[in-house]
This record gives sequence, C-alpha cells and structure tokens, in this order.
Amino acid sequence: MKPDTAEELDSLAGEFVLGTLSPQQHATVTERLVSDLALRAAVNAWEARLLELTALAAPQPPSARLWGRIQRSLNELAAPAAQQRVKWWRRLGLWQGLSAAGLAASAVLAFTLLTAPPPTTQFVVVLVAPNSQTAGWVVQTSDSRMIELIPLGQDAVPEGMALQFWTKGEQWQAPVSLGLVKPGEPYRVPLQSLPPLEANQLFELTLEKSGGSPTGLPTGPVKFIGRAVKVI
Repeated sequence: MKPDTAEELDSLAGEFVLGTLSPQQHATVTERLVSDLALRAAVNAWEARLLELTALAAPQPPSARLWGRIQRSLNELAAPAAQQRVKWWRRLGLWQGLSAAGLAASAVLAFTLLTAPPPTTQFVVVLVAPNSQTAGWVVQTSDSRMIELIPLGQDAVPEGMALQFWTKGEQWQAPVSLGLVKPGEPYRVPLQSLPPLEANQLFELTLEKSGGSPTGLPTGPVKFIGRAVKVI
C-alpha cells in the first residue's frame, strides 16, 4: 500500500479529530493509531490546536438530563459483559470520545454552550481554513430547520469581495447558497426550502465577488470548510 503523504496524513488526522469520518473509517484510524507514529503525531497536533477553542466558552454545569444519561451509561458498563449492548456501545459518541478524538469533541461541545444548552443541539460543524487548518467559524443547530453561523475571529475580506455561505448534502447534485456573511458577525438562516440536515453534510464559506456568485454555484476560493457532526 502506498504510504500517505504528509498532506494526506494531516487531512486524515483532522477528519478523525473533528469526527467527520464514517464509523468504518474511524475504526480503521483508531486501529492504525496503535502502531502508526506519524498518524498519532498528526492527531495529537490537531487535538492541541482545537483544545485552545475551549477557552472561548465559560464552564457550564451539566444538566440533570445529561447527568442521568451518564449514570445510565455507567450502570450499563457495570453490567456483565454478556448483557452489554454492542450496537449501543459503537453508536454512543461519549465513549468514542475516550479515543484520540475526545479532546476535539470537548471543544465542539464547549461551543454549543455559547448560545444553547447541549440537549437541544443536533448538529455542530467546525469550519477550518483548508491550508492552515485553523478553525474560523462554528455552525450549530438548535433544530433541524434553523442553523447559526458563529465567528471565532475577524477574517479580513478584500474590497469588492464577499463571503458566501454554502451547504451540500451527500446525495445533492450541487451546493446551495445560504446567503452572504459579514466577517466577524453571527449569521442565522432558516432552512425551510431544503431537506433536513444530515450527518456529514458539507458547509463552506467561499470568497466571491461583491453581491455573491453570479452562477449560483461556488466560483471563488474556499476560505473555510467542514462537515456536520451529530452530537445529540
């Protein structure tokens, strides 16, 4: 098998930490981490990079509902092995967080606390710059029909240009514009004319001419990109 290039390795590690891999891909990477030192170093670098994001959200005590889920999880783990439900174990993101992706999951959860309690949040997307892998925006939902785009900093946009927000489901033929975004300002958009959000749905911000893309499709460079992760 041809070894991964440095760029491919960093991209794989980033998707692993951000939680955008399929369950099969996630399991494969987890197995590789045992012996692949280069991949492990790339994952550690991503975790360290995203860990700083947790400082942007003030600590918030877990809700009674969350404590109840944690207690039920602990009770099931304490049961005899024959009584444990394997499918449940594989599905629950909380225990997958004990892997190398745990720190990134904590960072994502911290951002959901900025505007809404965790039990109501369904999807979270961390939008990162393709070249530097720096997180610039967070997309979150409180229901399947409304999303909020939250800036993590002030991104400069050249004069005469604009940031345009796009999304695309895995089965869609083309991305759909969600409107123009002002740098450094939150943005909310209803999804009344689109299908319900889904895991792994693509979101991106592209640099377009002032007024937006003239073709209805992305034409400029991608400034930030990420895929949706279901957290509740």
